[in-house]
Amino acid sequence: MRFNHCVSLALSALLFGMLSLSAHANWEEKYYNPKPLADDVILPMPCGGAMAFRKVSIPLSRPLQDYSMTLGGEGNDEWGYLEQARAEHIAGSFAEGQSGKGRYFLMAKYELTEMQYQALTGNCPTPNMKLRLPKVNMGWMDAMNLANQYNLWLLKNQPKALPVEDGKPGFLRLPTETEWEFATRGGLAVSPAEFRDQRFPMPEGLTSYAWFAGAQSANGKLQLTGLLKPNPLGLHDMLGNASEMMFEPFRLNKLDRQHGQAGGYIVRGGHFLTPQSDIRSALRGEEPYYVGQSDNKNKTIGFRLVLVSPTLTSRERIKEIAKEWQALGTDNAQNKEKNPADSLDNLSHISAQVQDAAVKKQLEKLRADLRANAQLRDEQRDQAIRTSLQLGAFLCTKLKDDGDFYDRLIGLYEKTCQAGSELDANCARRQTQLAQHKKTLDFIVNYYADTLVDMGITYNSELIAPQIRVVQQQMSARGKTNLNRYLITYRNNLQGYWKNGKVARDSWLDACKKNN
Repeated sequence: MRFNHCVSLALSALLFGMLSLSAHANWEEKYYNPKPLADDVILPMPCGGAMAFRKVSIPLSRPLQDYSMTLGGEGNDEWGYLEQARAEHIAGSFAEGQSGKGRYFLMAKYELTEMQYQALTGNCPTPNMKLRLPKVNMGWMDAMNLANQYNLWLLKNQPKALPVEDGKPGFLRLPTETEWEFATRGGLAVSPAEFRDQRFPMPEGLTSYAWFAGAQSANGKLQLTGLLKPNPLGLHDMLGNASEMMFEPFRLNKLDRQHGQAGGYIVRGGHFLTPQSDIRSALRGEEPYYVGQSDNKNKTIGFRLVLVSPTLTSRERIKEIAKEWQALGTDNAQNKEKNPADSLDNLSHISAQVQDAAVKKQLEKLRADLRANAQLRDEQRDQAIRTSLQLGAFLCTKLKDDGDFYDRLIGLYEKTCQAGSELDANCARRQTQLAQHKKTLDFIVNYYADTLVDMGITYNSELIAPQIRVVQQQMSARGKTNLNRYLITYRNNLQGYWKNGKVARDSWLDACKKNN
């Protein structure tokens, strides 16, 4: 009896241990998110693991809207065939909840680690710091397959963890080159000038943000993820440590466009053996999918994932996209004075009357070209409006600062240099200072008035209103939410000008000064 009892206890203990192991205790945060932020997005993984993501916001809401920017480098003929600056566009996958608040996609905060790789391949690891190294020595097909395995596991085991767009869950894949470079440069969190710099802002120097070749940095060794400071979007190791695979095949640059040949896969960001002088946001290279008789696996190449959504998510969404597409290049709703849609409609009417098939094709091509050119014009116009709005908001802050300072100077002068009292010894200097500052303030007031009147004459409210929402999102993303008050003041002053046509300099100055 005693023997049977002991066997029963042993079996119970063994069974309890097996159940405990199968449950897989959740990883400590230090293993998957060593530099946590309040707005991180955490996705579960097998084996009690997790992966941290960051939002990459795009300040446009409608399905067919996208955000224009310039990617690549500047003024280097040596690498121009790889990195020449070019125009690109990007759009978000998921709506920001409230209508008109923009869209976003998610990018992994760190490069995929050895520990996360093992969790996804069915070999649940014992968490330890060494497994926080980026997973390298993987082929491109392996990376895509790993993303597929992760998607299938989430859909089966944790479907509610995936963000949803129009009823469809998101999915993981490698980033496109545009997604990667937009996020690396800092996205909306940096100014346009900072976005075009060689690297994202690094106030503490390159060694605090990127692992590169040399004893002062990586010293020839792959480093743990998340040891250095992040970029302005909160993403770690975007430059250096391990180069990162992209989703699409490599293409050469041909000045203002990409070359027609699609080759191997793209790698971006440089790695722990890249010289310091070569670390830059525009750095890109090509890798073959295969070497010899095997997948191309390299000790310097890893990857990170993005979480995105399908585009054609429902019949309703398709109808919405089709309606927007029909309006492209016509600007029906926003430019009633000179509506190019009338000319395009006339061209369609003429084409419908033509019997000759060749002529009909030429007319339809002409119509398509006119629409494309008009759409490009509209996008450039919207960018010009956003630039003018930002300038107006900035000038309004200057009016407040300089106006308040001028008021203090007047108060001090009147207090110490009143007529009939004994003059202060500094009154002459103060009077000169007052006159000089009044001249400066008048200049800024006139400049503000000039820009506001130009804006009011050139554009109407229907064109400006949607761009105000975009600029508000841009300013918020850069941590300059306080500027939104001055932007609204600029808008209100503009509306007043539209209403009465008066150049109300004093009223506009007072309105700017009322902001706190």
